Amino acid sequence: LNKPEWYLTQVLMWIGNHAKFLDDKIQPILDKVGSPLNAGLEFSRALVMLILEKLAADIPCLLYDDTLFCHLVDEVLLFERELYSVHGYLSSFPSCMHILSEESCFQRWLTVEKKFALQKMDSMLSSEAAWISQYKDITDVDEMKVPDCAETFMTLLLVITDRYKNLPTASRKLQFLGLQKELVDDFRIRLTQVMKEETRASLGFRYCAILNAVNYIATVLADWADNV
Repeated sequence: LNKPEWYLTQVLMWIGNHAKFLDDKIQPILDKVGSPLNAGLEFSRALVMLILEKLAADIPCLLYDDTLFCHLVDEVLLFERELYSVHGYLSSFPSCMHILSEESCFQRWLTVEKKFALQKMDSMLSSEAAWISQYKDITDVDEMKVPDCAETFMTLLLVITDRYKNLPTASRKLQFLGLQKELVDDFRIRLTQVMKEETRASLGFRYCAILNAVNYIATVLADWADNV
């Protein structure tokens, strides 16, 4: 259960290793009889169906082990990325995202995603470099003087989007968007709490850093507004 990468990688190897044979030997036979099938894609589809069976059997066994469940989700997302980008798998075919979208698994994924995001926010705001810009010494890069915590937070949101963007239904994606909105509001509250501690020194380093953070986050969210 702790090594889903073993069978996921094995399947990717089988697909890659058989591609030339299927294209050179099997596809001409299909073409000759007028079949619309693509030999390579059908081979991939059959192997993915095996993976779906395996996942359906494994997921109930690790649903409540955060570490194993997170590892499985990470490996499945890596597998899906390579399947589509390297091997040309079709979005209309069955995929692992359908298994991750099933109710019990999906709710667990959301819960774990939120838990680890909040832990990340705790660590980024307690860091000694939280209010310092990574690019403070490079003037032409650092016009907005973005503190490290704000940049790390927006990267966190971007990573979450990248993880859920291939979910098969809009309703599931919207639930993840709801999680991101919660995280933005949580970050806003945390900034407000820090700001209240700094009101006596409103021209101080940290107070200005908070204002820069808010400006940066608002600007990036506005840029993302066109992303359906």
